Amino acid sequence: MRRDISKWFSPILNKDMEIVAYGHHGFALLLLPTAAADFLEYERFHMIETLEPFIDAGKLKVYSINSINSESWLNDEMPGFAKAQRQVQFNDYVNFEVVPYINNDCKGEVPVYLSGASLGALHSANIFFRRPDIYAGFIAMSGSYDLKDYTKGYFDDTVYFNSPLDYLPRLEDENILNQMRFHKKLIIATGQGNYENPQSSKTLSAVLDSKNIPHELDIWGHDMPHDWPTWRKMLPYFIETRF
Repeated sequence: MRRDISKWFSPILNKDMEIVAYGHHGFALLLLPTAAADFLEYERFHMIETLEPFIDAGKLKVYSINSINSESWLNDEMPGFAKAQRQVQFNDYVNFEVVPYINNDCKGEVPVYLSGASLGALHSANIFFRRPDIYAGFIAMSGSYDLKDYTKGYFDDTVYFNSPLDYLPRLEDENILNQMRFHKKLIIATGQGNYENPQSSKTLSAVLDSKNIPHELDIWGHDMPHDWPTWRKMLPYFIETRF
């Protein structure tokens, strides 16, 4: 299996950022880390190993990037407005630096799906909802889709516009909504075991239903906790059965 690590100085984030690519062919799956993890997190926790049969078969190419959550919502030393601004910069980095890198690596535009677990699920869904013209969909696992769960009481317009359960119910722009409705694959998955928050996934699903946005809500059992064994079952299952 091809495994290539690249790094460049991000002018948007004003720092060096790494990315790892696995595979040669297929659609692109961009993995966003949990919490404050780095671009090799999915490899360390054996997620890439579980996806290797699909990668080797040319079904997909997998990309994984660093988070900057430790420079935003997980950094108790930063003021709220600075955390919110860093969130915007991260979104822009993914949209305007990572996606062009993926297309260049694939020798042309390919469908790009976002995926992540926990805080990575929130980023995956939020980045898609804000720019559905760029992405083909997402697989969000074990997410909380209310950004206020991470902001320690801070709230401003930037928080609002990065919190899907705040801005989506009020979104009325039919052009943007139609970009979410057609030829997209949106998968919201959650367990019901320890430390899971299935209600957040149910609430997001209800909002999407109210907007007539096709999606799949898949609620797994009480034996599925908020942890890597759950996600190592979920993601290969969806890659095998939904793509």
